[in-house]
Amino acid sequence: MNLPSIAVIGRPNVGKSTLVNRFCQTNNAIVYDIPGVTRDRTYQNAEWCGKEFIVVDTGGLVFEDDSEFLPEIRTQTFLALEEASLAIFIVDGMQGVTDGDLSIARWLRSSKCKVIIAVNKCESTILGSSLASDFWKLGLGEPFPVSAIHGTGTGDLLDLVIAELPEKDKTDQEEQYCMSIIGRPNVGKSSLLNSICGNKRAIVSDISGTTTDSIDTYIKKDDKFWKIIDTAGIRRKKNVKYGTEFFGINRSFKSIDRSDICLLVLDAEDGVTEQDQKLAGRIEEQGRSCLIVINKWDLIEKNSSTIYSAEKKFRSKLYFLSWSKMIFISALTGKRVNNIFDNAKSAIDQHRRRVTTSVVNEVIKEAITWRSPPTKRSGKQGRIYYGTQVKNQPPTFSLFVNDPKLFGSTYRRYIEKQFRVNLGFEGTPLIFLWRGKQKRSLERDISRNNINLIQND
Repeated sequence: MNLPSIAVIGRPNVGKSTLVNRFCQTNNAIVYDIPGVTRDRTYQNAEWCGKEFIVVDTGGLVFEDDSEFLPEIRTQTFLALEEASLAIFIVDGMQGVTDGDLSIARWLRSSKCKVIIAVNKCESTILGSSLASDFWKLGLGEPFPVSAIHGTGTGDLLDLVIAELPEKDKTDQEEQYCMSIIGRPNVGKSSLLNSICGNKRAIVSDISGTTTDSIDTYIKKDDKFWKIIDTAGIRRKKNVKYGTEFFGINRSFKSIDRSDICLLVLDAEDGVTEQDQKLAGRIEEQGRSCLIVINKWDLIEKNSSTIYSAEKKFRSKLYFLSWSKMIFISALTGKRVNNIFDNAKSAIDQHRRRVTTSVVNEVIKEAITWRSPPTKRSGKQGRIYYGTQVKNQPPTFSLFVNDPKLFGSTYRRYIEKQFRVNLGFEGTPLIFLWRGKQKRSLERDISRNNINLIQND
């Protein structure tokens, strides 16, 4: 998406994520009172006075320390600044100018990006101006006092921001596909994102829990815009403590719901774990299309039959995702990663697909011909009168029958199988609503009574 972007930069715990949430009117950026919560750069859409732009939240910038993740955080911040139209340098008005602020200011002065200083934690407008005046010494122009948590001064700051941003490209297309990368910790989700993007978009580490928040990335592939969401690894609920991991997992679950398709990433060496099964079940329950991605395939010793036996083994434990395609890749080497887009687009198209009522009833007629509906001991047989598709995303069909209780799970699975055999729908769940004759009669009676009441009035 060709929207202008602003990078929010500063030391740890100066209120960057709080200000991002204020700008975007969301709570998507995780805010927690410990350093190092934000590590990768995260993107959110914002709008002010009719002008749209992207706000990029970055990790706390520290130049004098090379301990865990800090070099990687610096790299992510550098990349955010390179692609930004404008940078907002957040400082803490209560602490005053620190050595860390001076180091960041020296770096920003050497960059070509326009910089605005926002002095945070200035709740009082009178006292805020006094606190902000100390930051003239950074040599980056006029400092603006704001309070990210209370909103003081943020409107004036946004007025200044949009005045500096370039206009949106007129040829820009709206984003069409949204794909989230879901899985347990350390199955290679961030490595897969980096392989897809062709650069180090996310921090990769052997340490579990490296990705703490959902990371939105926009790329263009075959004239289509894709939003790819890298999510925090989802562990078993009993192992998750309240804090950054708790918030990150909640973001991951929300990412499933806002996606067109989920890439369920599994570890080829570990096989299918109980947690993988739960994640797969959640994807199906939320009605998302799915592509099963077996990562780290380069670590497996193979012969001509390995891939077939492996797929059979994986599918035996993910039987409820039998409609989902499975591909074997290596995010590290990039092998077969490009196949993801073709398979994902195909699944999304099926997820959005609509079928005419006449075609639906042809499939039902053929299914009944091959296998009649079940009959009870009393001699009462199930009957399917007709069916129709009532919605898509996921495709949902209403089947009108004499009594839904006459149709057990075995016959219902048979009907779904016939729909898939005749109509495809690979990569997406199907929902069938079995509506009985008695329920329809009751609905007609209620409708007639309402008409009579209106006429009597």
